[in-house]
Amino acid sequence: MSDVPIQCENLAEQVESILKLLQQEPSLRSQDVIPVRTSLGKVISPKFEIVFAGAFSAGKSMLINALLERELLYSAEGHATGTECKIEYAEPNNERVVLTFLSEAEIREQASFLCEKLGFKKTLNINESEVINLLLQGCETIIQKEGGESRSERAKQAKALILLLDGYEANRQHIHTMNNATYSMEQFNFSNLKEAAGYARRGSNSAVLKRIEYYCNHPLLEDGNVIIDTPGIDAPVAKDAQLTYDKIQDPDTSAVVCVLKSASAGDMTKEETELLETMRGNSGIRDRIFYTFNRIDETWYNTQLRQRLDDLINQQFRDTSRVYKTSGLLGFYGSQIKQTSIQDRFGLDSIFAESIKSLNGTEETPQFIHEFNKYCISGKLSSSQFDISVKNEGPNKNYVRILSEHGTPLINQLIKDSGIEEFSTAITKYLAEEKRPQLFKSLADDLQEICIKLQKHYQDEQRYLDSQPREIEAMKAQELQRLNQQLQQVGKDFHDHIKDEVNQIINNYCDAFEADFKLLQSRMIRRLDELLHTFSALDAHGRATRSHPRNSTAPLLAILVEALYYFANQLEDILIDSSQQLVTNLFERLIEKIRRSEYYRQLYRLLGNDGGIEQKVKNVEKIVSQVLISDARVECDRYVKESPRFYDEGTFSIYQFRQTLLQTSQGYDSQSIVEAEPAIRQLLKLDFEPKIQKTIRQTFRQTINQTINTQLLPMVEQQADDILQQYPQARAYLEQSLQQEAEEKILKNQRLLSIVEQKITAYNSAVSQINNCLQSMHLYELLPVIGKENVQPLETDAEIIEDNVNVNNIWDSEDLMDVLN
Repeated sequence: MSDVPIQCENLAEQVESILKLLQQEPSLRSQDVIPVRTSLGKVISPKFEIVFAGAFSAGKSMLINALLERELLYSAEGHATGTECKIEYAEPNNERVVLTFLSEAEIREQASFLCEKLGFKKTLNINESEVINLLLQGCETIIQKEGGESRSERAKQAKALILLLDGYEANRQHIHTMNNATYSMEQFNFSNLKEAAGYARRGSNSAVLKRIEYYCNHPLLEDGNVIIDTPGIDAPVAKDAQLTYDKIQDPDTSAVVCVLKSASAGDMTKEETELLETMRGNSGIRDRIFYTFNRIDETWYNTQLRQRLDDLINQQFRDTSRVYKTSGLLGFYGSQIKQTSIQDRFGLDSIFAESIKSLNGTEETPQFIHEFNKYCISGKLSSSQFDISVKNEGPNKNYVRILSEHGTPLINQLIKDSGIEEFSTAITKYLAEEKRPQLFKSLADDLQEICIKLQKHYQDEQRYLDSQPREIEAMKAQELQRLNQQLQQVGKDFHDHIKDEVNQIINNYCDAFEADFKLLQSRMIRRLDELLHTFSALDAHGRATRSHPRNSTAPLLAILVEALYYFANQLEDILIDSSQQLVTNLFERLIEKIRRSEYYRQLYRLLGNDGGIEQKVKNVEKIVSQVLISDARVECDRYVKESPRFYDEGTFSIYQFRQTLLQTSQGYDSQSIVEAEPAIRQLLKLDFEPKIQKTIRQTFRQTINQTINTQLLPMVEQQADDILQQYPQARAYLEQSLQQEAEEKILKNQRLLSIVEQKITAYNSAVSQINNCLQSMHLYELLPVIGKENVQPLETDAEIIEDNVNVNNIWDSEDLMDVLN
């Protein structure tokens, strides 16, 4: 932390002390400490990373060049690589560049993607010269057909592929097959930063570079400031665009310069809107965001475009204190041509020497020259101060003549109108004067909530412990006074617990009970299937004739009657057995939950037993079991009677009955009955299946719910009252152990009070040192310190009890709550 006062040297240690104290309090552990750790990381980090983010062609690289007044970064429309550039501070004699290349696999992937976009063969070998030559010819054809390399998206992609292939061919010796190779500028025999930057800035070289790290001398980069230029958020290769989003969300990122192209487009793109939303999600950035609408010069010539931009800013950027309008191109080259003169034609023979070369001998016109000439006649300049005319003599000649006539004043005005000076001044002022205090303030704001919670927690604990009796007799008296309330609370907790358990059962929220009831359902269905499968018409015929010994034959109705009685009785047995098992499981779980409850443990402390809870629950279990046995018998006894509509005309059951009757009437011995056994079985199935479904889906579940409800709830209400009535027994039991308990509790309270006071001392020490640090940064919204004046002692229970020691009546719960709270 350079330029940070000596009072802040141990800041990290003090903040960690506060967080450690927070973690020692179970009730406060849910407090989110990530914002504090993030803010602390920003404060103590030796670097402050400023990410420039925006779309391709928004002018990020040119804007950075303008800020640093040095041509470091490559800038061209349609440049399709995902190169990340990082610029850090270096002493004047230690400027350097570190280059990291794409692997051959990554280059092949990008080439295949661009080929697919351009309609070329996707699968290619970039090491075959014939293939490369064909691709380059195809790209040149596309560029000519489109009217130039910047005239369309397709032409830009073709130019990008040319640069990628040329870069691979020129740097093949530096590129590894699968790994990213890294080189220092000395390994390329570059003697200074300018040479290395010139190499990296060349389009074909830049196209095959994965990362460029510049270390240069500039005041803006002092104090650990790092500028990072990222790929466009609308990069044609998705993973390149993701590099920017990853960097925006990286906790190491401290600030963002969001470069928007709305000045030339009129509106924000979908990708730019997504970028703004992503930035808001990074707590490490917060409000450290600068918005610059670059290419502002395009609005100088288009009133409608200017109005749309103003409307956009007014509607979507309420706080315009960090909104800037810039022209990186005019600002940067304006700063460069200040160093030129008529001798080098104001940079045409030096700065722009490479870009004006042409194969046919005619000079090309750099983009800056075009924009400069447009600026001169845009109306931005005062006609009284600058009387400028553009003649029909070619852009370059106009440029040289105008500058020779108006010189430095025109260049200064150009730089001023570009907005770069204002933007640079604001960024410089922020980094030099506002950055550190703002980082410390963010940390203090994040700590404030934690410190307030710790302060309140310690004060509450200290007040409570201070209010506790310090004499054994007073402690014993206090415990006895609280006894009535404790018994009442135990009864209430027991009542609420059982009521909640019953409610879960009735509303199908108890998974274990639902599993048991589903088992009952499946056993009933399975038992009916077994009865149908094993049904013997001959056995039924035998039972019918035994009831009437004078007869040797039996009617179909008699066979059905015997079957109805048999099925009903068998199903009754299974329903009773399943119900008893369900009740047994339910009450076993209930008793186990009761035993694990806090009120159960409290009862044993107060009474030495459970106050009769378990016995009462077991008594209810017997009653519920008996009631359900009776209800199961009634339910299944009804199975004996046929279903109400079994014989209705037009039903399948009556049709089946008649067909069965026709079959059994063919003879008078048992053989006709045996032959009709499948048909009789079908009749029984038609009759019993609806009965079983009604029982297990409707009636019997309601019977179970109602039985549990009507038996358990009255019992718990009575038991809650019974517990309260056991005050005499509880008092007698407590008096036997209160002497020892009182001694232990007084010692415990003293120990706890000492621990709290130690924590307060540690807290105050850490907070005081943090506050000293904040004050040294001229921040005066300090963290709260816990002093004796902050702790208002409560009237102790011992004092209250002494005033009421002769009162014979037991205090009611409201009185006790007033005392204890």
